[in-house]
Amino acid sequence: MTDAQETAADTSLRTTGGAPPDDVAPAPIPLLEPREGIPPVVASDDALARVIADFARGTGPVAVDAERASGYRYGQRAYLVQLRRDGAGSALVDPVGCPDLSGLSTALTGSEWILHAATQDLPCLRDIGMAPTSLFDTELAGRLAGFPRVGLGAMVENVLGYALEKGHSAVDWSTRPLPEPWLRYAALDVELLIDLRDALEEELERQGKLEWAREEFEAIASAPPAPPRKDPWRRTSGMHKVRRRRQMAVVRELWNARDQVAQRRDISPGKVLGDAAIVEAALALPANVTALAALPGFGHRMGRRQLEQWQAAVERAKALPESELPQPGQQPAGPPPPRSWADKDPAAAARLSAARAAVSELAERLHMPQENLITPDTVRRVCWEPPKSLTPSAVEDTLAAYGARRWQIEQVGPLLLRALAAGG
Repeated sequence: MTDAQETAADTSLRTTGGAPPDDVAPAPIPLLEPREGIPPVVASDDALARVIADFARGTGPVAVDAERASGYRYGQRAYLVQLRRDGAGSALVDPVGCPDLSGLSTALTGSEWILHAATQDLPCLRDIGMAPTSLFDTELAGRLAGFPRVGLGAMVENVLGYALEKGHSAVDWSTRPLPEPWLRYAALDVELLIDLRDALEEELERQGKLEWAREEFEAIASAPPAPPRKDPWRRTSGMHKVRRRRQMAVVRELWNARDQVAQRRDISPGKVLGDAAIVEAALALPANVTALAALPGFGHRMGRRQLEQWQAAVERAKALPESELPQPGQQPAGPPPPRSWADKDPAAAARLSAARAAVSELAERLHMPQENLITPDTVRRVCWEPPKSLTPSAVEDTLAAYGARRWQIEQVGPLLLRALAAGG
């Protein structure tokens, strides 16, 4: 970067300040360039050992990003990990060649990790042995600070005045060797994360929200891995069309058969068989391979052998005794859908209406999305079944039990107490 660009990157938060005069053309936004070029991909134990040593000697926080092959491969594993730290520069690590990065994680123990949308990358990083002890999430920081667009490209442009290259976010990162334009894109994703973190910290401090952000980051870093989903086949797109239990059994059998094929071939399940095709087969209950082949999603491009394996899954579902058919989906724990509250419990409906209005007004005043101020599910649960004693401490305890952070309780607790009292 030039000296002028370095200065721009180090400035505090940019503000719009209105449109320029008609006779003044807006200054072009410079395209970000790698400061040290594109680093070589680390794919051997020896190269990884050198990176670990370099980053252990580095100073300050560590920018971290990961690229997956969603839509191409089975699962959500990382296929490239990017890092940057003062004193160490940037590194691109290939988890295929270096599947265990726990040594790198150990070297960074106690350092703050900077991630953008941390909850998306942390699961795949944990799978290769990387887990932060503390973090700073630039996307979440942007939400709390009131930015309307919080994608990394928008944040770098609005806060630091640089344009990131676009176009490679959804490519197949399992490709080997990785093309140079993709590596360039990946390296740039961590190029200014440290600068972005510093600018956002300054802005959050100015708004009086820095401690709030720190509580959020701590909650993310300390959260346990999400448990496996129960009956994941029920999330098949179009499942709402499937009403009968026998049809549900077809969805389950086809979903499980598809998942086994996808896992064995290491390919995205959607590329094996589409959700729409599974639902079509469940609704039609085809009598044979010929009838199956006539359904959308099972066309002429599908070979006889594939058709036979899908028809076999259908036949397994058709042969199940009634006792083994899946039951209709259980209502999730918690209150019913709010649209039914007026009939089932008018007082609860009144509480919810008052609470939603109060939360919406406060979120607007604080310039942040309502869901970051307090989750809608928490508001619904408290309004449906409020604490028996409508006291500040009782409401605070109830919010804490639902996972609200201290800053959220301080901001929302008094509002909910008034809404609960007003609703009766």
